[in-house]
Amino acid sequence: MNIIEKTTTFLKEVRLEMKKVNWLTRQEIINYTLLVVGIVLFMAFYFGILDFGFSSLLNKFILNK
Repeated sequence: MNIIEKTTTFLKEVRLEMKKVNWLTRQEIINYTLLVVGIVLFMAFYFGILDFGFSSLLNKFILNK
């Protein structure tokens, strides 16, 4: 089997497997994207508050500023 036959076989198998994929709908993609963005924003806010709090405590009690 030469390289051209192997490549052709591979691409045919890829095409068959791609037909089996359960693709998300446009609305599902939008919903999941908004969910991820919301979670990332929440986590950024949460860790920002923690960072500010720990920085304040460090400056007040350890560094005496």
